[in-house]
Order: sequence, then structure tokens, then C-alpha cells
Amino acid sequence: QVDRYLYPLRLSDDVLLDVMARFQAEMVKGLGRDTNPTATVKMLPSFVRSLPDGSEKGDFLAVDLGGSQFRAHHVKVFDDGRQSSQLESKFYPIPKEVTQGNGTELFDYVADCLLDFMETKDLKRKKLPLGFTFSFPCKQTKLEEGVLLAWTKHFKVRGVQDTDVVTSLRRALQKHKASFDIDVDVLALVNDTVGTMMTCGYDDQRCEVGLIIGTGTNACYMEEMRHIDLVEGDEGRMCINTEWGAFGDDGALDDLRTEFDRELDLGSLNPGKQLFEKMISSLYLGELVRLILLKMTKEGLLFNGKVSTALLTKGKIEMKHVSAMEKYKEGLSNTKEILTELSLFPSEEDCVAVQHVCTIVSFRSANLCAAALAAILTRLRENKKLLRMRTTVGIDGGLYKTHPQYAKRLHKVVRRLVPTCDVRFLLSVSGSGKGAAMVTAVAHRLAAQRSHIDATLAPFLLSLGTLREVRNKMRTELEYGLKRETQANATVKMLPTYVCGTPDGTEKGKFLALDLGGTNFRVLLVKIKSGRRRSVQMYNKIFAIPLEIMQGTGEELFDHIVQCIADFLEYMGIKGARLPLGFTFSFPCRQASIDKGTLVGWTKGFKATDCEGEDVVDMLREAIRRRNEFDLDIVAVVNDTVGTMMTCGYEDPNCEIGLIAGTGSNVCYMEDMKNIEIVEGNEGKMCINTEWGAFGDNGCIDNIRTKYDKEVDEGSLNPGKQRYEKMTSGMYLGEIVRQILIDLTKQGLLFRGHISESLRKRGIFETKFLSQIESDRLALLQVRRILQQLGLDSTCEDSIIVKEVCGAVSQRAARLCGAGLAAIVEKKRENQGVERLQITVGVDGTLYKLHPHFSRVLRETVKELAPQCDVTFMLSEDGSGKGAALITAVAKRLHNVGQK
Repeated sequence: QVDRYLYPLRLSDDVLLDVMARFQAEMVKGLGRDTNPTATVKMLPSFVRSLPDGSEKGDFLAVDLGGSQFRAHHVKVFDDGRQSSQLESKFYPIPKEVTQGNGTELFDYVADCLLDFMETKDLKRKKLPLGFTFSFPCKQTKLEEGVLLAWTKHFKVRGVQDTDVVTSLRRALQKHKASFDIDVDVLALVNDTVGTMMTCGYDDQRCEVGLIIGTGTNACYMEEMRHIDLVEGDEGRMCINTEWGAFGDDGALDDLRTEFDRELDLGSLNPGKQLFEKMISSLYLGELVRLILLKMTKEGLLFNGKVSTALLTKGKIEMKHVSAMEKYKEGLSNTKEILTELSLFPSEEDCVAVQHVCTIVSFRSANLCAAALAAILTRLRENKKLLRMRTTVGIDGGLYKTHPQYAKRLHKVVRRLVPTCDVRFLLSVSGSGKGAAMVTAVAHRLAAQRSHIDATLAPFLLSLGTLREVRNKMRTELEYGLKRETQANATVKMLPTYVCGTPDGTEKGKFLALDLGGTNFRVLLVKIKSGRRRSVQMYNKIFAIPLEIMQGTGEELFDHIVQCIADFLEYMGIKGARLPLGFTFSFPCRQASIDKGTLVGWTKGFKATDCEGEDVVDMLREAIRRRNEFDLDIVAVVNDTVGTMMTCGYEDPNCEIGLIAGTGSNVCYMEDMKNIEIVEGNEGKMCINTEWGAFGDNGCIDNIRTKYDKEVDEGSLNPGKQRYEKMTSGMYLGEIVRQILIDLTKQGLLFRGHISESLRKRGIFETKFLSQIESDRLALLQVRRILQQLGLDSTCEDSIIVKEVCGAVSQRAARLCGAGLAAIVEKKRENQGVERLQITVGVDGTLYKLHPHFSRVLRETVKELAPQCDVTFMLSEDGSGKGAALITAVAKRLHNVGQK
């Protein structure tokens, strides 16, 4: 008969798994912007974004309001490598007239208690940051602000609901500031659950869940920002205060609530609210036991049917009685003693039955708590995309601490419900007060970190005024390069290419193209058809260039190139044909005609000897003669930038600019012959290869070069040269990021101040990692994995900082590139003498193609700095191969026209 009463309170694992699923659904609802207003589990953002990392230090105050006593704490945190701290506390009873009075009285009482504490501990005349533990549901929009949603735990203070409690506390403290010489800065508002997580997180960095099981019950955990619709931003994590006590307020648990739960709810201060809390927390379990015993007695199952005053008096059986009666080791003596004190005079059978009731009621509490906690742990594991997870739950609360069986039951059920999570339960020793101080300490650390990081990255954030200066200086340098008297000393060489026309659609035939410009070398056969079935077909083969050849002798390099050509001709079966050839040679060359190119200087890691100052076409012809297997008609030597322009020009006649934004950085454009003083003739146009990578080699942009740019330059193969390229091209951006990361790590702002061996390696941070890290689709977990591949053991906070550094470096590169391009399009507009210019830029390069933001920032910058130009960006398909063939075809066509 007793079991019949208690049967609805017994919950099987299947029921608990169902509760777990229901709670997971409520969490999702609470996190969604559209569904949150109707969600019972409010999932309140706490604006606590970081757990303690052990580097916190200093003196902090904390005040704790939420129970029957008000607590003031002074916490000293030592940066001694042992994560030690010292806590001094004082407890103040809260009179009933304060908990049931008005807001001004409450906060004046808090301020008075804090002042008394500071006097006792001799803390006056010190400026101290304060953390405020306020254990009631609050809506926060920042860490130091919280609007009270509703009072709980018997508090009924008037005039506080829907107001910011931090403002009320500051106002009360302000009254004392002048007269008592105290200076307290309220830095953080914290829920007691969050405080518990932070206290335990200081001792165990795996702690990312906080749980309170006492007078009230609640849980918090670290959620991924990308899932929190209520807060702007997707980066990092934030602690969510679930306020799970209200779970079931919408009827979601009605099938599990018993007649006793309903009766208890009706007699409470807040009927219909906090229904989950009423099934779990110690404030209500004693009352639940009383209601069950009362009904059983009325039906003659207990105490010979005699209903005593104790059973009729609400609140007479408390949680302390329930806990004491469940001390099985003491047999039934405790139970008999307590029931006798309550004037119930039990028999031995009565004692057994009452002990059984207490066990079932507290066991149900532990079961329900375990199910909701299991839902949180499962969500954490899924967020991290782990098959198995190790984590720590920080716990506080009288029920968990004092009940003889509760903790063991909770642990056992959690481990059964989530076998894929290895959970450590860590008891909070210093309570939520120390936690508030830890939140404040972390906020203090993050504010200091933020100012250091902002100062480090500030030089990369170029203002519109600075970018206009860069544009104007680039324009000046372009003019210097075009003029006969200044060209010799110009840094932007403005090399004539002798490409005097763009495709007109009549080009046709078979052409060979060679492409040398990086660590790979390509040979292509290009078939061009004209007329209505105009098309370009390409066949190519890629060959590697070993480092020893890149940095060997010129003869070895060109012999290797000819060997690759021979392999390709053999492969295609065209060794006997003497085909016209275009040679894409992506290094600065001074040309005297379209088929003559004197190498000005190697870039991109090439160092082959006896090449600089030599004609690369002659060197190629000599290598072909040395091999003596085939002959080729070398028609044109071409820069990859020019090839890009020509490829896009084949599709769009309006394309008169070519841009490479990849390993290197360069631009070419069609200039009026009358402006090119170093070439005879004034008619028509010629493509100018600007070689703008050397912009700034004369010091004209030293004002925007950072110490990191200088370090990268000094460690490069060509110090003092290609300075603009070293700020804008893919070959160098990763190295700039690496230098910044080393500096931030030295300052103790990254990787716990530890510079790993891999971070010391030059070139480890390739630009492809920037593109991956800055991808909007990439969660921080994946960023951490990329950093781990590089041997960098990063926290979530480290990953955010690394992503920010990558963003600052790549954005500066795109904006500088845009400033340079704005100078070119403005020059084109003035050349044509039009009010508004319509022009297409052909673009190639991995940085432009693969980086998630580079192309957009570049386009926006050009639009800002050249507002009278409508610029279309056209992606080139194989500019350096197809483009070389098209230039060769155009050169052949113009040559034939000239002969005629």
C-alpha cells in the first residue's frame, strides 16, 4: 500500500531519457531569438565569456545576495604558478523587513554591510573591483548590468523587478563614497550558479558546468556563441544561466507531476511557477514528504490514523529532517527521534515506511536533476563534436553537501544516462562569493588583455585618410616610373611589355605556353578557334621545380625547363612541330620588344645565379639549342599579370587592367603611348607592367610599416625590397601573423605565455591557414584543430585572438591593395577625360580566390577611394597559361597585319 502511493515518484531510465530529450528541446527553444519569448527555460546569457586560466591576480571584493544571509568577501588571487588564492568572508543576517521591504532599503543594507566589512578588513582607501552575486533570474545585456525578471526564494522586495540591480547597488555605494572614503567599481553581476562554476574553474580548468542543488536549483554551462541568437557575434563561448527551475511551467512535465506536487504548488508563494525546482530543491522536499505522510495517515496507513498538528502544519517537516531520517547507518533511531519530536509517536513499521517515503522523494529529486544535467553534458559533447568527452561539473548547495545519499545517487544516474561523458563532480569549497570575485578577476584580466591586443593591432587598422595618402603616393610613383628623367630611380618601374593590343576574336591556331612563376612550372598546348564557334582548348602538364634548382645556377634552371618542355612535347606527340610560344615569366623584366625580357631581379624565393641582367628569352633559346631535340618560335615573353588581363580581355573588351593577388602582388594596365616617355611613339596604347610590389622601397610608406613588417622584411631573401608586396601578398601574410603571435605570447596574452618550438619556425604559418581560420563557417573548435596541427595548443580564447590577428593582417593587405588599385583606375579615368569611368579588372591569385574576405574588402576599398569609377572585377581562368597563348596569338595577328 505504501508503494502504491510512491509508485508515481519512481522514474525508470526510459522516463529519465525522455525528460533529458524534453530538456534538450527546451534549451534549443531558449537559445533561439524567435522562440525565447515563449520558452520556460530562459537560457539567459551571462556575458561571462572566459573561464579562469591561472594568470589572474590581484585583490577583489565580492558580495553575495540570494539566501537567508548576505555575505561579503575579500579575495586575494596570487599569480604564483600554483593558482592559489586567499578568501576572507563575513556573514550578515538579512532581516525579514528587508527581504519583504522596498528596493532602496535592500541596497542600502547591502552597502552598509559591505562598508562594515571593508572597515573590519582595513580595505578603505583602496580602489577595488567588485563582483556581485545576485542569485535571482536576471536579463543581462552586458557583464555589469542585470534587469531582475522575478524574485524567488521568499524574496518579495518592492520596486526592483524590471530594473537594473547593478545601478541600484552603485547608487547605494555612491552615497557612502565621499563620507567613508571608499572606491568600489562594480565590474560583474553573477548568478550563484555561474559563481560556482568559476570557483571550481579556478581549481580545475576542465570545469564548464555549474550546478546548484540547495534551497533553489539551477545550472549553467559554457555555450558556443554561434548558437546564442540573443547575443550578437559568433566567436567564442559564453556562460548560459539556464534558470532550469522553470522547466515544466508550460505543462511539459505534467505527466510526471503527482497529486502531491500539485498540492504543494498551490500552497506556494508562486503557484504555477518554478515547477521543476519544486520537484527538486530542498526548499520543497520536506513539504512534499509532509503532504505524502498526511494523506497516508488519513487513510490509516501510518500512526494508527492519528493526524497530529505537525502533519497539518505547513513547513513543519524540513529538509534537515528528511536528510537525518535517511542516515541508514544509524538504523531507525534518527527517524524515530525526529518523528517523536514532531509528536507523531511512530511504531517500527511507521519508521520504516517514513524512511522509505524520504528515500523515494529525494531519489526522484536526484533522478530529475541528473536527467537535466545529462542533457547539458550531451549538448556540450555535441558542440565539441566529440565521441567521448571529459569534463568537470562544479557543484554547490545544501542538499548536495549535507544529504547523506544525494551526491552518490546523482553521480550514478548521470553516468548511466551519459556513458560517453567522463564527468568529475567538484564541490565548491568557497561558494559563489569567490566565484563572483573570479568572474571579476577574469573580466579584469580580459580588459587588460584587450587593451594590449588593441594596441598591438591598432597600426593595422588604416583610416580612410591614411588609405587616401597611400593612393596619392602610389599615383606619384606611377608617374615617376613613366617619365624618362625619373624612371631610372623610380621604385615602381612601370615596365613596357610591348603588348599593344587586346584580343579582338579573330585569333586562331595552336600555341605553346610556358608558365614559370612559383614552385611549379607548367607547359601548355592551347588551341584557339575564331568565328562563331570561338573557343580556347587547353592541355597542360605541371612539373615541380626543386629548391636546389630554384637557388642553383641559371643554366641548371633553364636546362630543367627545357627538359620539362621535351617531356610535354613527347607526351602530346608534337615534338616535330615548330609552334609559336608565349613564355609567362612572372618576375620583373625590362623589355625592349615583346620577345626580349631582361630580368631586373628575382622575387618569390628564386635565387638562380647568372640570370639577373640577362635576357631570359636568349637563355631559353640557348638551353633549347644545348638540348638539340626540337625548335620553337618564341614570340612573346609575358608577365602573369598581363596574361590575366588578356584572358579576361578575350571575354570582356572593357578589361584593360590585370591584377594578381596571390603569392605575389602586381598590376598591369593599358597606358596611352603618349604618356610612356621611355618608349618611342605617341599612337595607341601599350600594356604597362607596373611591378608595384616595390612601391615603398624608397621609404615613402614607412609611416604605415609596423615592427612586424620590418621583422618579416629583415628575415626575407631580399631585405629592403618589395616592401608593398610584403604587406599585401600571400607569401608574407602568414609570416606577419606569426611575428604578431610571438609578440603576444611574450606578453603573456596567448598560449599561456609559452612559445612552442613550432611557433619559432619561420614559414610555419602559411597563408592558406589564414584563409581557413578566417572562414565564417569555421567554428572555433576547428580553428583550435588547425592550430594543433601547427603544434600550438590553444584555448578557446587563444583561438579568438588568433582569428582576430589573421583578420587584421589580411584586411590591411586588402585595403592597401585597394588603395593602389584606386590610383590606377583614377589614372585611367583621367587618361580618358571622362566624368565617370566604366572599366573591368581581370583578377587572378589564390589570395583573391580563396580568402573568405579579401576580395570583398578590396572591392569596397576601391569603391571608397575611386568613387567616380565603376569597376567590375572579373575572375581570370588560367591567365598565366591561356593569357600567354592569347598574347602570342595577338602578337602574330598584329605582326601579320604589319607585314600586309
